[in-house]
Amino acid sequence: MAVGRKLYAHAKLRRLRREHGLTQAELARRLDISTSYLNQIENSQRTLTAAVLLRLAEVLGVDPEYFADTDAERLGADVRTALADEASAVTVDPVEAAELVRDHPLVARALVALHQRYQDAAARVAALAGPTDVPPGLGEPHDVVRDFFYEHYNYFDQLDTAAEQLAGRLRLSPRRATEILSLHLFDQYGVRVAISAPVAAAEMRRFDPETRVLHLAANYTDGQRAFQLATQLAFLAHSDLITELAAGVGHGPATALARIGLGNYYAGALLMPYGDFHQSAEDLRYDVELLAGHYGVSFETACHRLSTLQRPTRRGVPLSFLRVDRAGNISKRQSATDFHFSRLGGTCPLWIIYEAFTCPGRILTQVAEMPDGKRYFWLARTVVHGGRGHHSPRSVFAVALGCELRHSHRLVYSDSIAVDDPRTATPIGLGCRICERRDCAQRARPPAAGRLVIDENRRTVIPYAVDRR
Repeated sequence: MAVGRKLYAHAKLRRLRREHGLTQAELARRLDISTSYLNQIENSQRTLTAAVLLRLAEVLGVDPEYFADTDAERLGADVRTALADEASAVTVDPVEAAELVRDHPLVARALVALHQRYQDAAARVAALAGPTDVPPGLGEPHDVVRDFFYEHYNYFDQLDTAAEQLAGRLRLSPRRATEILSLHLFDQYGVRVAISAPVAAAEMRRFDPETRVLHLAANYTDGQRAFQLATQLAFLAHSDLITELAAGVGHGPATALARIGLGNYYAGALLMPYGDFHQSAEDLRYDVELLAGHYGVSFETACHRLSTLQRPTRRGVPLSFLRVDRAGNISKRQSATDFHFSRLGGTCPLWIIYEAFTCPGRILTQVAEMPDGKRYFWLARTVVHGGRGHHSPRSVFAVALGCELRHSHRLVYSDSIAVDDPRTATPIGLGCRICERRDCAQRARPPAAGRLVIDENRRTVIPYAVDRR
């Protein structure tokens, strides 16, 4: 964390206190501060001093870095995105946007919310005001759910802990996961597992509540079937908890999608129990292929699990995870860092995740530098879904994991790469519209900030020259 920077930790502190089952009065007593002082910290009226920060880390068993103010950086990126929209018809200096976030965070959040509602309305008009299941103001359900996981830093302690405890009681092992989970479902919930005949478009999982039969596809791997068993177990064993967590999304289709996402989260946590997986990740230096092989899961599933290692008392490398298709559509995005994923329908073409499509199956790496100078280490690889038969539908995606450069030494993929040499860094941005770079030959759209310079007597390799004076 930057020295001398004001640190507000309201949301994280409040969430962590509740996870420990403590009232404000109880935590204040342990910290040796007044309850009113703690209340002010939790309501962003006071900053965390160094002394209180160290005491919090000791009392709650977390790394002081857990309270790093990533929320402000995320909000800042959202504000820049909103102001970069052509509908705003103004050019706002990035410094002024940063001051808005710092001095008036509630106003900044209101601005972002208004921009999101404007985008929802614009999308409906573009669709000729056709019928939709999306409640006004809530946005596209899939986007709402992705934001929900993003806001929780892709970690849900209650589900994660429950899965880990059950894995311990069942003595779950990768080689016997399907067998053990099938027996558990039958013994505890009267659910019988049936393997469907191998057909081109078989469902991976279908549960019939009336007959208590869980149908699994025969033409999928044992690891995939184990994951589907674990997902169904989540809905049977923890339906109330999943409903409670999903209530934070709102209602309608987004809530149903959030339940599925949380069920999948539980499945990953059950097949890769936190403590054991965290230790394996550290021992293997986050080698995704070795971890996937050891736990009998796919490369993508192992990547996703690595991005959830944010238990306050035992944190892994804070990783961002995303999945894109060839057109640049982001279908998954979770982050334990302040890395911001653009909402404007496109990211930077210089990002390594897009190059992965040119090298199918290979793991590519990149040191990427953002316009603000912050550098990240990324790895990316393609994955294939489906295709269990000649006529079966299949899809190809690229998945990526990234962390701040200071954590890169903990990843095996950084070996033999001069990560500290500025010359190894590739300048990227969040998307052409909000990218502040003036010297990018790959730019597809002019930036929102600055005046476009148009000169018929001059031609440069920079597509959109901008005067920012």
